[in-house]
Amino acid sequence: MAETLPQTIPVLHVCVTCRRGLPLTDDPVQGRQLYEALARHAEKDNFSIQPVDCMATCSRGCVAAVSMPEKWTLILGQLGPEKIEDLRTFLGLYRASKTGTVMPSKRPASLSDMILARLPASLSVSQELS
Repeated sequence: MAETLPQTIPVLHVCVTCRRGLPLTDDPVQGRQLYEALARHAEKDNFSIQPVDCMATCSRGCVAAVSMPEKWTLILGQLGPEKIEDLRTFLGLYRASKTGTVMPSKRPASLSDMILARLPASLSVSQELS
């Protein structure tokens, strides 16, 4: 059996149904815009991106989760298409971090309060063992 190498790039899951508090009739959907804008940069910036239909954090703006093996998984909120460049910078800092922790003082200013939660890397390992 071939050994699988751990993924060495961040995986970003973006809620494509997030509306940032806008009425259901308003288009385009902000989460979809965020996903599409980031998808254009994924290969060049060395991250993977996956759409998610709903992350159940509707009151927290556009939401995404970023993860890598043996690093914290971070749930990010208060995002929007206007923060694309800062989010791209953050993904590079996350990838370079040993644990996935990027202190607020190191993040772009617009992302200082974006971390809603962090989940230990051991959660994905324990799920694989079940």
